[in-house]
Order: sequence, then structure tokens, then C-alpha cells
Amino acid sequence: MFRQMFEEKYMRFPGGKQKAATFSYDDGVKADLTLLEIFNKYGIKGTFNLNSLLFDCENWHHRMNEEETFNAFSEGVHEVALHGARHIFMNKVPLPEAINEVVQNRLYLENKFGRIVRGMAYAYNGYNDEIVSALKALGVTYARTTQPSYSFEIPQDWLRLKPTCHHGDPRLNELLTKFLQSSPSQEFKHREPWLLYIWGHSYEFDDNNNWDIIENTCAELAKHKKDIWFATNGEIYDYVQAYNSLVYSLDGERVFNPSHTPVYIEIRSKVYKIPAGGEVVFEK
Repeated sequence: MFRQMFEEKYMRFPGGKQKAATFSYDDGVKADLTLLEIFNKYGIKGTFNLNSLLFDCENWHHRMNEEETFNAFSEGVHEVALHGARHIFMNKVPLPEAINEVVQNRLYLENKFGRIVRGMAYAYNGYNDEIVSALKALGVTYARTTQPSYSFEIPQDWLRLKPTCHHGDPRLNELLTKFLQSSPSQEFKHREPWLLYIWGHSYEFDDNNNWDIIENTCAELAKHKKDIWFATNGEIYDYVQAYNSLVYSLDGERVFNPSHTPVYIEIRSKVYKIPAGGEVVFEK
């Protein structure tokens, strides 16, 4: 390995893991209950993007009512996130109406679940630069699109967040195989951590009679759980922000963690845990 590669610092996930996996599912439908059972069975964590004014629309993909929705996600194992109050194209309405769509949605979810809600998935993938600027002002920290990246790269633009792929994408098995059978440490130059990010709608499994896709995906991931951090979208975002907040000495040999989250970093093939509020000097 080139000396310069040897000296570079790489983010590692909790426990020093090089890989993380997260899932994002939309709309709050009854099929989510089956999906939650599968996630919980294999120790997978996901984010569920919910509308707040469509609880009585059972004939629209069998959406859950308000009580069912609360009971499904009240335990807090999985993240609840925004999907607009009414599931509209926010980029096709006046900006004040789009803003109100997010405000109503966030106020409802935070008051109902007693949590701070800062994540989102764009309904119909409807967004533009104006919407993105508004989300920043409203305190939304990440927003998922439906555009696949077909990669495991850590997101850079969190308000135009691209998942790896949809669960029905023809490339899913190819990507899953690479994710499980290889690792960043085997890369020659780019040894940054990997994130597998899968999205979809759970009702699609009913519509297409293919629940085996998500069952098999979760089962395969669980076989490698010692190497993978399973987290919600929000947990991934918060961890990356904590890593990015690290403060280094001028020579790069000392690091301070100002966040409340322990952070892991790899340098010279050694992984260090930087405790919350703590400082570490790297070995030479």
C-alpha cells in the first residue's frame, strides 16, 4: 500500500465495523406489520416514513389507521420520519403549501410519538432546490429520494439522499453479494466505510407476492452481523455528523471528539475509539 494511503484516516462505524445497513419504507401501510416482524426477527433496523392526514384511506394500499400506526412504531426501535401530511408532489404546489405539508407532518409525528423527527422521504420523489432550502429552515436534516446510487458511498448531500437501490431493483442481488463478500479494507485506494441503503413500500411485497426478497435479504445480512452495523437512517446521519465534528491537531496525530457519541476511526491499520468528549493520540 502507498505510504499516503497508510496515513489516511477512515471513519469506522460503532465497534470499529467497516459496513452499515439501513432500510427506508414509505406510507405507513398494514404490510409494514409483516415487515417489522421480519426486521425484528433478524435484528435489522429501519426508518418508516409516515403521512399524518391519510389514516382513513384504507383503500389506498391498505394504510393503517391512527391507532394501528402508533402501536406499530411506539416502542422506538425503528425510526419514524416525515413523508408529508398528505403525500403530495411538494414541487407542484406553491412553496407555502409545501412548507405547511412538512410543518403539519412534523408537528403531528413529534407530538404523537414523543420524539424529535428530523428525517424525511420525498413523496413521489417531488422536490427541487426551493424545497431543499425550505427543509433546511424547517430543521429537516436528511431527505431520501428514489434515485438509486448503486453504490455504498456515505452520502454527501443529505437533503438529496440517494439510496443504494429499491428492493425490487434487478441489481439488488449483485449489490448484496458484493456488500457481503467484500469490504472496504480490500480496496486499494478507497477504503471509506460502506453503507447499504435499501428502500421501498412494504405493500409491494403483497402486490407482487415476493416477500421472499426481503426475507432472504435480511437473512443474508444477519449471517454477517458481526461485520455490519444495523441502524436507522437517522442513526446513520447522526453518527456521520459526530465523525465529521472531530477536531485534529495540526499534525493530525491527536484528535478530540466534541460530540456526545463515541466515534471510531482507522489509521495505519489500527482502529481507535474516540470517546464522547475525549481525546486520543494515535500511535506512530
